[in-house]
Amino acid sequence: MALNKKPRLKDAAFRRCLCVVLTTLSGIVLLLFLLQTDTVSLYPNNNSLDFESIHNYSQFRRKLNLPKQNDLSIMLDNRNQLSPRNLDLFPKLAKNHVTIVLYVHNRPQYLQVVIESLSHVNGIGETLLIVSHDGYFEEMNKIVEGIRFCQVKQIFAPYSPHVFNSSFPGVSPADCKDKDDPIKQHCKGNPDQYGNHRSPKIVSLKHHWWWMMNTVWDGLKETNQHLGHILFIEEDHYIFPNAYSNIQMLIDLKPIKCPNCYAANLAPCDVKSRGEGWESLIAERMGNVGYAFNRTVWRKIHRKAREFCFFDDYNWDITMWATVYPSFGGPVYSLRGPRTSAVHFGKCGLHQGKGEKGSCIDNGVVNIKVEDIDKAGNINPNWGVNVLEHQAGYKAGFRGWGGWGDMRDRELCLEFANMYQFRKGPSP
Repeated sequence: MALNKKPRLKDAAFRRCLCVVLTTLSGIVLLLFLLQTDTVSLYPNNNSLDFESIHNYSQFRRKLNLPKQNDLSIMLDNRNQLSPRNLDLFPKLAKNHVTIVLYVHNRPQYLQVVIESLSHVNGIGETLLIVSHDGYFEEMNKIVEGIRFCQVKQIFAPYSPHVFNSSFPGVSPADCKDKDDPIKQHCKGNPDQYGNHRSPKIVSLKHHWWWMMNTVWDGLKETNQHLGHILFIEEDHYIFPNAYSNIQMLIDLKPIKCPNCYAANLAPCDVKSRGEGWESLIAERMGNVGYAFNRTVWRKIHRKAREFCFFDDYNWDITMWATVYPSFGGPVYSLRGPRTSAVHFGKCGLHQGKGEKGSCIDNGVVNIKVEDIDKAGNINPNWGVNVLEHQAGYKAGFRGWGGWGDMRDRELCLEFANMYQFRKGPSP
């Protein structure tokens, strides 16, 4: 007796039906993904996904929402593409060189002191010096153009508030000021946690540091493939002759002596200290004078872009101490020697110290005592490591000093985090 067979669709019809169903489901999944995800929220909350893993997904790229550039901003962008100078004097970099990044604002007297100190650093001729400017100031530019002791490349923050005279990120005519009430004054802006509106010259400090970090690690052809450490110094850091030798030694010793250390430092985190003078290495909390780390650490920092950009403090270093480092899940130590190889000599704020009357340098000069022991490498590879725990300083839970409450600054900060992340891979 024949079995009754259930009616079935023709093969062609079945395939068409299946195709429609799968296409519909794929479309729904993709739509939900796009609605719930943007380029920053892919990694904000301790997500271990590396940004580089989504470079090839060009269909998820979005147009960056950076401010419209003026002529000066475009010119600075173009200058950033120029090759380093002094290639005729120093045609090759040492194989294991430590790139040095000097970030500057507008204190020419300070800059002259730093450049002079760098000119006496042993081994400086084997590396690349990158000078990152917060905007464009002619006197600062001329000082850097006079450097002849190594390869030097200048980069200029094209979205610095100092580059925009009448629009964001500079001062916009409709911006709220001080403690203006946006509703009553019909002005634009979000106050910080203390009720104060943004000050462009203040927010530029954090913007510059973050733009510089993203640009140096991911944007420059000279460094975007650099796997080694990069040393960061500022325009009010006097650098001793042994600094380069010592940072190389600390970098070599770090995986052996302090494998959990994130960085190497030229100076104690207490900027007033000149070191303990012990016969041992020191592991302590990360300092902000002469610090060096590698791309692995940068990736870890970069994944915390949202934490960095939304913390209400205009200081990049306090932001790192109070919210970024604590989010790593453990102590963030840096390895250094028992004697400083860099000194913070600034006596006043970043936007002071210009001109003779406003000088923050005693009698127009800096009197830093450099002893014989500071003229050559003085790190002993046989030393042990003294770990300094429970140090004073900014920690998780600190609310921040404010100055960073305007959503436009926070959004621009996030744009800097995305600037170079999707330049790799095929175009859509």
